Amino acid sequence: IIGDAKAGLEALADGSLDVIICDLSDPLDGGPCYQLYTTSFYAMCKEKLAPGGILVTQSGCASVRDCHLVFTPIHNTLKQVFPRVWGYTTCVPSFTSEWGFNICAKDKDATDLYVGIVADGTLEKRLAERKLTELSYYDQITHTRMFSMNRTLREQCRDEKRVMTVENPLFMCGTDTHNTVFEDNQ
Repeated sequence: IIGDAKAGLEALADGSLDVIICDLSDPLDGGPCYQLYTTSFYAMCKEKLAPGGILVTQSGCASVRDCHLVFTPIHNTLKQVFPRVWGYTTCVPSFTSEWGFNICAKDKDATDLYVGIVADGTLEKRLAERKLTELSYYDQITHTRMFSMNRTLREQCRDEKRVMTVENPLFMCGTDTHNTVFEDNQ
């Protein structure tokens, strides 16, 4: 859906989607997307997923220094709605940072993405079946690295208590954060 993601998803039948990928702008004060990082939006997405369905969302900076700004609250918010949530990270060179994502499964018995599909050979088998063994970036070792969050990140996810709701949103930064960036300092 390009446009109003919430309205577009609301118009779909429950159980009609296998995958929802949310590549949204960060939850910024005054920004268009902060309501798409809330328990109510995620609950609606869960209803739209078919059995076995997954939701994937970009979840902001996951660096040791900044993961508490939005990554860990998004992770915790998703855990309030979905029975299985896996955080993962990768370096995004254009952001000059480790960036975080979350995958959520509608079903509580979904295969463990941290170790399950690597340990039992499922990942290698799926890549081979799809003739994707020569990808330049992604393979079993890369998957393991992406889902091996550092200790600080794991502990901050474990200890996170904030939950993002429409009534209690969390913003990556306020509308006044960059007020002085373009001021003439003469």
